[in-house]
Amino acid sequence: MDHKGTVTLETERLILRRFTPEDAQDAFCNWMSSKVVTKYLTWQPHQSVEESKEYIQSVISSCENPDHYNWAIEFRELGQVIGAIGVNEIFETVAACEIGYCLGDRFWGRGIMPEALREVIRFLFEEVGMNRIQATHDVNNPQSGRVMEKCGLRYEGTMRQAGKNNQGICDSVMRAILKSDWLSDH
Repeated sequence: MDHKGTVTLETERLILRRFTPEDAQDAFCNWMSSKVVTKYLTWQPHQSVEESKEYIQSVISSCENPDHYNWAIEFRELGQVIGAIGVNEIFETVAACEIGYCLGDRFWGRGIMPEALREVIRFLFEEVGMNRIQATHDVNNPQSGRVMEKCGLRYEGTMRQAGKNNQGICDSVMRAILKSDWLSDH
């Protein structure tokens, strides 16, 4: 694989870029403090902008590594960050990775996350050399699975009591796309 790090990616409506310290207020207001957004995530809603600043600073520091991928999703129309998407884990020996994402709930239902995920998939296959991209979601969060389906990730199975999030221990649905799947659609 040819790791490139968190480089700026653009789509029609979005700029996927590195976080900056100035993003803390928008991030806190748009998703990091939301109980709705974090319901199926592994971290609690942030209680203060300071907490969001600290998290963002840790992301900024980790982005110095070329094998770290964590994008702020900036909505061009607003000029604000409204979510995040990134690689949670890389499996070098099989050129694979696991991806995760979150988006402010007032932006749900507009096709924003599929737009971001498609661009990240393209980048990871075409420019980094990934062979497999996988993601999981709580069985009680089918909307997240729908985002994955729209982007070509196929259902691979349900792992019983394999995850833990803010709802407790949960069944996790595994979905994935292979580079060969992606190439056959493009």
